[in-house]
Amino acid sequence: MPSDGRQERDAALWSPIDSHEWYAARDAVTSLRRVLVALGMERDFPFLRADMNAFGHGFIDLGRISPETAERLAELLRLGIAAVRTPTPESEETPK
Repeated sequence: MPSDGRQERDAALWSPIDSHEWYAARDAVTSLRRVLVALGMERDFPFLRADMNAFGHGFIDLGRISPETAERLAELLRLGIAAVRTPTPESEETPK
């Protein structure tokens, strides 16, 4: 321990709350939760949480979901992909 009263950082003192990866995962969960609330699906993901693995990589744990929720999520993703791939009338217009 340094003589000026500060503790040295070691593995025993490390906290995920001190890392950028933790905050990135937490912010991503917050964004996802907002969308799920807007869709009325907040109760379908009761185990949604931010987490980190032993290597310090942040990730999002969706948790267990029902088959119905998985089907609804798959349909929403299909609709999103179709919307991105389908040109809109505005995107087909030539610039003036």
